[in-house]
Amino acid sequence: MKSKITLAFDICKKEKRPALITYTVAGDNTKNNSLKILNELSKHADILELGFAHNTPIADGGQIQGSSHRALKNGIKLKDVFQIVKKFKKINPHKPIILMGYFNLIFQNGENNFLKSCKSSGVDGLIIVDLPYPENKKFANKCKRKSINFIQLLSPTTSKDRMKKIIKDSHDMIYYISMLSTTGGKLKVSPKKILHNYNAIKRINPKKNLVIGFGITDKTISSLKSANGLVVGSMLCKTITESLKMRQNPVTKLGKVVYNLKSKII
Repeated sequence: MKSKITLAFDICKKEKRPALITYTVAGDNTKNNSLKILNELSKHADILELGFAHNTPIADGGQIQGSSHRALKNGIKLKDVFQIVKKFKKINPHKPIILMGYFNLIFQNGENNFLKSCKSSGVDGLIIVDLPYPENKKFANKCKRKSINFIQLLSPTTSKDRMKKIIKDSHDMIYYISMLSTTGGKLKVSPKKILHNYNAIKRINPKKNLVIGFGITDKTISSLKSANGLVVGSMLCKTITESLKMRQNPVTKLGKVVYNLKSKII
């Protein structure tokens, strides 16, 4: 049986476009608004990434750190993240949700307890930034047994030999980090170069769904639309920050931003 993540990619391929994947932080700017934001984004996004806030992030740039800070200040806990997912899935049962974060919280919670909560709340996939291959093999296998996608990360410095091993072990989606940077950095590499690297990875196994993240905004997204999927995160976190500063409703503003992003890849 195909996963919801694979089914989402299948629909996008039929429509000859990439999957639009959004990232926001659970609990930003409130638990209630976080759920409203997910519901709004789901009208245009194909797959939703939801970050669980961490106080010492290693890959997150300033915009996502700001979102995490707001969520932590509002008292977000891991159990709240699962509650948000559960409520979202009641309204949008077929929309895939991927949790993204750091291993420390999973370790503290206990791997089995964490995966049990993922399963009962309706989480479809996991991206654990600081759990690389091959150290993630045991945990990735646990995920597979629970029918939860463990999403492997590739970067421009990943060797071809290592890449082959990671792709062979990967589940239904692989995440290619476009450049050596934290999230939200200005695109330092030309879209042409990113796609050159991307296509080289695709040739290893064309059947795998490979997405591009980091540095993707409304200005760069259309030049990368030959990819299977594109992840937009920092731009959305920035939109929330700006909306709050202007005393505007971040839910409405995000809806317009994501609608605009989608229109650029159709």
